[in-house]
This record gives sequence, structure tokens and C-alpha cells, in this order.
Amino acid sequence: MDILDYAFMQRALLAAVLVGITAPAVGIYLVQRRQALMGDGIGHVAMTGVGLGFLLTWSPVWMAALVSILGAVLMELIRWYGRTRGDIALAMLFYGGMAGGVMFINLAPTGSNANLTSYLFGSLSTVSESDVTAICVLAAFVVLVTLGLRRQLFAVSQDEEFARVTGLPVRALNLLTAVTAAVTVTVAMRVVGLLLISALMVVPVAAAQQIGRSFAVTFVIAVAIGVSVTIGGTVTSYYQDVPPGATIVLLTIGAFIVLTALAAPLARRRARSAAHGTTDPAECAIPGTRETSDEVGV
Repeated sequence: MDILDYAFMQRALLAAVLVGITAPAVGIYLVQRRQALMGDGIGHVAMTGVGLGFLLTWSPVWMAALVSILGAVLMELIRWYGRTRGDIALAMLFYGGMAGGVMFINLAPTGSNANLTSYLFGSLSTVSESDVTAICVLAAFVVLVTLGLRRQLFAVSQDEEFARVTGLPVRALNLLTAVTAAVTVTVAMRVVGLLLISALMVVPVAAAQQIGRSFAVTFVIAVAIGVSVTIGGTVTSYYQDVPPGATIVLLTIGAFIVLTALAAPLARRRARSAAHGTTDPAECAIPGTRETSDEVGV
């Protein structure tokens, strides 16, 4: 394949695979926590990090990671202590992050404005070797957290009060989830873009829930969808000269539509099997919710 003859496409495909794994792996916990738009908010904050990176002539990826983590921690603190004014504080944080990014970019040396577009919407040709190194390190952290602490994160995402009663460090795990989401946004911004990453964190999970009958199955399907659409979008972007981020998101939405269409006949088949007493009760659980029966064995 001629696509692999170019070093920039090799880097882009590697980054795409890592994004396809990490975004749904974190997104499934955000969906369970009903924080589906958290990735979008962190993406706004990350713009300040990108702008600072250009202004200080330091790696925009690492600077975005640092600023995103600080923003995610602040979001969690606002969620804990903000009470009735929490939504206003979060809105100020989101819009302030975007405004800060635009301001710093304009103060940076000439040429940074063009580079900003690649961070907002993704770009294949601008993924450098240093970007790939940073993405690999950050992706490894995300995978270790989402798989190594999957039982604890699932318990907290489902019911914080119950998790607290069982002795889990709920606040620490919430902070870790927020930090992991921030790192994921940084991993994905070079391929999907800061303004579109939230879709890749949420839509594959929503699609997987249409046919997955347990948390473990939903997790695997979501990651499989994520990898498929990121690779497909990257290859399509190369051959058709279209924006990679937009292509990946549209493919993800297409996957959701297809699986939603398949879910209805599957549900009817399960219902008929249940009526005849041939279905395992565990399969009747609602996908991706606390009614599933094998989460503890994820």
C-alpha cells in the first residue's frame, strides 16, 4: 500500500490507532457518569495550552496536557463545591479556555494561526515524531488507568454513594477519571481535533450500547468501533483529501446509525428467546447500565 510509503502517514496511522483505543476507553466511564460533554469542555481548556505552547515555543502537546489536567481538576472541584453556581463557573472556564487559546496564538510568532487549525480539527501532515512520542506515552497512561482500575472506576461511575460505603476513595477516583479524560483529549487533538474529540469519546460508546449486553462487551465493541473509524477516517482523508477529524466523526455517527438499526431486530429475537425460556437471564440486562450482571468480572 502506497499510503505506508510516507513517514507522515505512518505516524498518522499510529496516532489514529492510539486515539481509537483511548477515546472510547475513557468515554465509557464518562457516559456512565452522565458527563458526556466533559471532553468538549476539556477541549476548550486545552486550547489555552496549545496557545501557550506556541507562545513559549514549547511542545503544544505537552503544554496542552498540563493545562488540560489542571482544567479537569478544577472542573471536579467546581462539581464538588460549586453547588447551584457550578454551571456558571464551568461555562466561564470553558469559554475562558477558548479565549485564552486564541489570545496566546495571536501573541505567538507569525504562522501559529495556521497551525491552530490543525489542533482544532485535526491534521495528518502535521503529526511530528515528537507528537507521536508524546501520544504514545500519554496513551499508555490512559490504557493503564482504564484497564487497571476498571472495576473501581465502574463502581464509582455507577453509584458514588454505594462506592463510598464500600470503602473506595471516591474523590480520588473521580479526579483520576477527570485527569485521564484530559490526557485523552491531548492524545486525540492531533488526529481528530479539540473541537471534535468529544464525539469520539461518546458516540462509539453509545453505538456499542445498542448491541452490547454487558459493560465488558460494550467496552470491547466501543474500542473496536473507535479503532475502525479512526483508521478508516485517516485513510479516507489521505485518498480523498478531506479533513480527518470531520471524516472520523461522520464515520462514527454512521456506525451508530447502523448499530441502532441492527439493535431492534436483535432485541426482538432476544425477546422471543426469552418468551420460550431459552435465553440466559444475564443477556436481558440493559447494555452499559448498572443492570448488567458481569461488571465485576470486566
